[in-house]
Amino acid sequence: QVRLVESGGGLVQAGGSLRLSCAASTLTFSNYGVGWFRQAPGKQRELVAAITMGGGTYYPDSVKGRVTISRDDANNTVDLRIDNLKVEDTGAYSCAATYKAIRLASLIRWEGHNYRGQGTQITVSS
Repeated sequence: QVRLVESGGGLVQAGGSLRLSCAASTLTFSNYGVGWFRQAPGKQRELVAAITMGGGTYYPDSVKGRVTISRDDANNTVDLRIDNLKVEDTGAYSCAATYKAIRLASLIRWEGHNYRGQGTQITVSS
């Protein structure tokens, strides 16, 4: 059974940085497109970054310039680096994967992914 496991969350002061990692059992990320999503308290889950199977990346305007998604094929992880963290970045961050996803449009919706992780919490203090 495929499991996506996120790690790297924690408590950080505003202005700091964090690197999250999404690891998978029985799944090779080079065959998948991956999205990182976050859900803030009381808000809907939103996409913060996506990477296609071919390596194309997408960032919404709300995080562009502060977020970098990358795939580490050697370690079979998809990582998310967030710089200059803001209090509004607080939330549960989850990764999701879709097989053979070559178009960014197929990665936008959380519900559209084949596999979804449980999430890791980021809390940003002011």
